[in-house]
Amino acid sequence: MNESEIKNILDLHVKWINDEDSGSRADLSGADLRGADLRGADLRGADLSRTDLSGADLRGADLSRTDLSGADLSRTNLRGADGIMSFGPIGNQKRIGYAWLDKDGKAIIRLGCSEENLKNTAAAIRLKYGAKSTYEAMVKLAAKIIEEQK
Repeated sequence: MNESEIKNILDLHVKWINDEDSGSRADLSGADLRGADLRGADLRGADLSRTDLSGADLRGADLSRTDLSGADLSRTNLRGADGIMSFGPIGNQKRIGYAWLDKDGKAIIRLGCSEENLKNTAAAIRLKYGAKSTYEAMVKLAAKIIEEQK
């Protein structure tokens, strides 16, 4: 996918987010986005999910300060992508988590269907698993690593 095609999809996606008539949700499922510069893009709710056996290919893409809130990252290849990291498996359910920075440089953590800042994520983990669990420690470490990449 070339820069022009990506820009067009992202422009239409922003219109979709803003509920404008001509907008449409970004469907990047299975797209080849290797090395793409997506810094600061608004990909809230975008589809980067699986098509057949693979998801979007974001190897080496720059996702720094990209808003991925609610985006479908199922089977997305994020190897070597800047600005996002996956970690795990953690917890009893062996979840794979994702961490990235919001526009203010603070970590956002996605675990399963939960997507929150570090404070809210840690509080939810403490409620379920108790204080000072390995689960919480791993999430805090992931947040620290991603925040140091500013």
